[in-house]
Amino acid sequence: MVENRYIVDILILLLVSVIAVPLSHRLRLGSVLGYLLAGVVVGPHGFGLISETESVHVLAELGVVFLLFTIGLEMTLNRLKSIGLPV
Repeated sequence: MVENRYIVDILILLLVSVIAVPLSHRLRLGSVLGYLLAGVVVGPHGFGLISETESVHVLAELGVVFLLFTIGLEMTLNRLKSIGLPV
């Protein structure tokens, strides 16, 4: 039964992400902010749709890896040059 709860948690997160990302695009924000918004909404400090377990922490760490990867894909060399020294 525990495995089913993990699948339900992942499906809830994916469903909210499918809604949050187009909403963030409509507001002219990046998709990364949409994913962050989805995580806040379903997390224990939002509506609490996902229970806080050890597997959620593992998924959160994996999410950080994907977040950094997505930021790296969206960042261009010209943009880094325009930002300058603070980077």
